[in-house]
Amino acid sequence: MKPNLINSQLIGTPLQAWNQSRRLGDVQPIGLDALLPAGSRAVIVAPHPDDEVLGCGGLMQLLARQNIPLLLVSVTAGTGSNMGSHYWTPQRLSIARPLESAQALRRLGLDQSQYKWLHAGYPDTQVHVYEDELTQFLLSYMLPNDVLFTTWRNDGHSDHEATARACIAACEHAQVPLREIPIWAWHWADPEDARIPWERARKLPLDIFTQARKRHAIQAFASQIHADPQADLPPVLPACAVERLQQPFELMFV
Repeated sequence: MKPNLINSQLIGTPLQAWNQSRRLGDVQPIGLDALLPAGSRAVIVAPHPDDEVLGCGGLMQLLARQNIPLLLVSVTAGTGSNMGSHYWTPQRLSIARPLESAQALRRLGLDQSQYKWLHAGYPDTQVHVYEDELTQFLLSYMLPNDVLFTTWRNDGHSDHEATARACIAACEHAQVPLREIPIWAWHWADPEDARIPWERARKLPLDIFTQARKRHAIQAFASQIHADPQADLPPVLPACAVERLQQPFELMFV
């Protein structure tokens, strides 16, 4: 069984073990032109502020360099991430986390003129209650030439999975492609794990420059990557978890 990783400490599988994975090593690369047919718009649907950078920080840089239109959708404001913290209250997080994402996008080199950003405003940890509503929300903004990117339907976080299901329904209705991206799966899965849909997996290669900008962007998420000494709480995203999300590729299920 994969765990539901809401508010759990992500020790997980070491990066070294992933680097030795036979299955991961066999995954074929894919280029931007294969992910998005000519004339497409990319729609990145992030359950929480930071998921768009953790999963697609490299992809967004490539989109910007080729002037490919981008619509970014933040499903929640991520207000439930720091349970037990007296400093990172839901009220403070509702302001801070979207601001952290905005700073991260700047660090990626994205100009505000290069993307549109929608804040859907659904409650953190409760996206499953609003799946049908989220599907209709997405459909109201989708275009026939869209390609959607979101978290994997079996990622191990309830919001990630509910967001994916809403995106699947929207894509089926609009008949547009969907690309799913594992985020928490890096932490709970085994490097040879048969639960990962390896047959659908592809690697989007990132050069050193793109990796460096993504790494710098992730550091903008102060509420997630730093401990809270006042409440004696570890980081929501410990260093080992962040490390696994900074590989020389982004894994996508197509």
